[in-house]
Amino acid sequence: MTEVAIQTEARTDGSTPKIRMHDVHKRFGPKIVLDGFDLDVMPGESVVIIGGSGSGKSVSLKCVLGLLKPEQGTIEVDGQNMSELGARERDKVLRKFGMLFQGAALFDSMSVWENVCFGLLAIKAIKRKQARDVAIEKLAMVGLGPEVADLDPAELSGGMKKRVGLARAIATSPEIIFFDEPTTGLDPIMADVINDLIVSSVKEVGATTLTITHDMASARKIADRIGMLYKGRIIWFGPVADIDNSGNPYVEQFIHGRAEGPIHMDVLKT
Repeated sequence: MTEVAIQTEARTDGSTPKIRMHDVHKRFGPKIVLDGFDLDVMPGESVVIIGGSGSGKSVSLKCVLGLLKPEQGTIEVDGQNMSELGARERDKVLRKFGMLFQGAALFDSMSVWENVCFGLLAIKAIKRKQARDVAIEKLAMVGLGPEVADLDPAELSGGMKKRVGLARAIATSPEIIFFDEPTTGLDPIMADVINDLIVSSVKEVGATTLTITHDMASARKIADRIGMLYKGRIIWFGPVADIDNSGNPYVEQFIHGRAEGPIHMDVLKT
């Protein structure tokens, strides 16, 4: 089953993709990162993009968020072309998003509860006392007690930081959540805990999610559909249940972690 066939099938109900990226190109000087990137993420769906380090996974997220501007292509959120929106309309669309960053990206100068409710406080949507109560509620959703709320990020373990980052990602009850390498740096058991928390908390808020990762255990657990990014474009896209029978040699090499195959790594030999 090809990428085009799968995406066409997903759209037969007439629903508008929550996120649509079409023919997106992005380069940095002579380096081509995205080269005709196409992706549809449907409402309520969990899509995972896999691919090697430096393949452009993070760049694709940054293009959606407007942190990077592609040279070509269209990016739509709920049918709205992001490049055609004014500053106020764009800000309104971006408020639909939550994000769990790769390193949790907590602010060292703020307590845990202030980190969790940073987005709400930034737009003055809530008073500080109410914000702390909301933070405790969200921390409970990721398995952390109220005693954690007043700690500094430096007092947290790596797994706890990821949980706090997840609590912050869901604090505004976003419509869309991006997960950037959510299990990087965690041991296998804690990584599985984070995967379970992602599934349960996303279900709780009813969000559409787009995750980028090279962790296949994570991808298998949280994805409805998986796409593989290689040389700037999606080369395979399908249901998670089909990934082991993709028939694509690039996908097979990647998911099994084989050195031999069509994907060649540049290794300095001495």
